[in-house]
Amino acid sequence: MRPSLRLKAISVCNDKIEKKGDAVGLSFYAFFANRNDDPTLLMEATEWWIKTHCLDHFEKAVKIRDMIQSGK
Repeated sequence: MRPSLRLKAISVCNDKIEKKGDAVGLSFYAFFANRNDDPTLLMEATEWWIKTHCLDHFEKAVKIRDMIQSGK
């Protein structure tokens, strides 16, 4: 996952956690606008989420943030 996407994903996770608490879940779609304006980046996030890590559609934001921060 490219560094800019990592930073954005961590920021989104932190925002969701701050607003809704540690139990909040999200999907990789949370990292993007409601329109598909960057399909390459969306596919990069999808591959990281589904193909690389075999994650469920919704995961805890804390888990995702910690995975990304640890370099996974």
